[in-house]
Amino acid sequence: MRHFIPIIIALVFAASSCSKSGGEKTKFKPERFHIDIKLKTTPIKNQGASDLCWIYAMLATIETEHLMSGDSVDLSAIFLGRRFLEEQALRHYANKNAPVALRGVMPTTLRLLQRYGAMPFTSYRQPKDVKLNSLAQQLQQRSDQARAHRKGMKSLEEDTRRLLDDAIGPVPSWVFMLGCQYTHLEFAHSICQPNEYTALTSFTHHPFGSKFVLEVPDNFNGEEFLNVPIDTLMAYIDHALHTQHPVCWEGDTSEPGFGHGIARLPKGHQTVTQDSRQRMFDHFDTTDDHCMAIIGLAHDNLGKKYYICKNSWGKSIPYGGYVFMEEDYLKAKTIAVVIPSKAIYN
Repeated sequence: MRHFIPIIIALVFAASSCSKSGGEKTKFKPERFHIDIKLKTTPIKNQGASDLCWIYAMLATIETEHLMSGDSVDLSAIFLGRRFLEEQALRHYANKNAPVALRGVMPTTLRLLQRYGAMPFTSYRQPKDVKLNSLAQQLQQRSDQARAHRKGMKSLEEDTRRLLDDAIGPVPSWVFMLGCQYTHLEFAHSICQPNEYTALTSFTHHPFGSKFVLEVPDNFNGEEFLNVPIDTLMAYIDHALHTQHPVCWEGDTSEPGFGHGIARLPKGHQTVTQDSRQRMFDHFDTTDDHCMAIIGLAHDNLGKKYYICKNSWGKSIPYGGYVFMEEDYLKAKTIAVVIPSKAIYN
């Protein structure tokens, strides 16, 4: 374990939103946190008004994993977001009940990487004036029109490419990195291999030790998660951080205690248990709202433990774009995590 000198992070006040956030419900009070572990990260990014937090967070996790091993990589979220839109436009053509949307879950990012490849952040960036949710609506309308006129998927595919080229820009044909030339897939395979990450969750409506398709609205593609007890899940997260590995987190940010760079449960809350987690999930009190990369541990002046999360709402939010999540909040409100497999099985 690497030892860090405790430091205090300054606050910068602002407001932001992504998915469904409780950020405006908590009165802002500057607080001090002392850093125990902080892994290396690429610069904070801003997903804007899009619903691509699941891509930003998973790529941030991969970036930190490489930085901690001495490699340098900074990845384009909009490249995978574009591929996801292209994929869904064709799916909507085949099934009009399947919407063209931007929401997803963390393992879908890994699937997209293995299928379509990757691009560096500097090679393919999202223009600031592009509204991706509006693009999704346009693609759904064009898919409906193509279906109504029986144009076929090939015609829709070409129309989709033209629309996205005009809005975002054409995708470069090659990746150039350190004097080498890669295809998109070659580049992706150099940074992420199949089974390099493991998706975990913790609910009792399926047996522990089994994999199941997590029943959340954003899991359009039926991604599977390994089910483990919550204490095991928490131990895996801590072990990963203590052995210099990041964790991708997906969970509820609609709580009143989530806002201004801090996430905590109300004072006097009941002890978080496996059963209480299940009740909150069953009653829709814990919902699948947002994704972030967990890149460190900290404590406050009372000694309470917090997880440092790298957010994707830009640098102008409190704590320069990071969120300090209290241990009980993470334990109660986690929907799922994705952890480097070596941090679990080694």
